[in-house]
Amino acid sequence: MKKSDNELADRRKVAADAKKALLENFRAGQTPELAAKLAERAAIAAARDERMAERQRLKAAEDERLKQEEATRLAELDAAARAETEEREAAGKAMIARVIEDEAARKAERDRRYAARKARKG
Repeated sequence: MKKSDNELADRRKVAADAKKALLENFRAGQTPELAAKLAERAAIAAARDERMAERQRLKAAEDERLKQEEATRLAELDAAARAETEEREAAGKAMIARVIEDEAARKAERDRRYAARKARKG
């Protein structure tokens, strides 16, 4: 029994030493290659963030341009609708003025005929 206990203890000690060595290597593992890789990854991430910010800026500028165009288009449509409404109102007023003039002319003609008839009878 003692022999198997010693073998187990030896295996456990070897495994613990291996873990310890891996941990020490990881902690001390800031080798120049790893540092270069990390710096390269950081540069790539910074460039990616810069490109994303540029895309967002361009998208915001495009959205603003589209809003400006839409506002201009709506203003033009509003002006056209207002002009059309004013034109209709002017046409309506002109028609009313013609009707009033025609009515006044009919009354004047009727009064003239009445006066002529009175003059003949009279």
